[in-house]
Amino acid sequence: MGAPLRKLPGDPECKNGTCPTLWGTDNGKDFVVQGYVITDPQRLAQLDLPEGETAVVVPAAVLEEYFSARR
Repeated sequence: MGAPLRKLPGDPECKNGTCPTLWGTDNGKDFVVQGYVITDPQRLAQLDLPEGETAVVVPAAVLEEYFSARR
C-alpha cells in the first residue's frame, strides 16, 4: 500500500462526498484525479491511451476550486 493521499478541493456542488476530487501525493509533485470514467468508445479512441492508463472526466469546478485555494 502506498503512502496516504491528501484530499484537495473537490466539486463544490457535491452533496454526498464521493464526487470528483483531486488528491495530493506525499511527494507534493503528483496528483491523483477522481472522476467519471470515460466509457464512450469514440472518445477513448481519440485519446489513444496506452496499456495501463485510463481517462476520467473532471468538472471544471474541481480545478477552479483547487487553483483558487492555491492563491
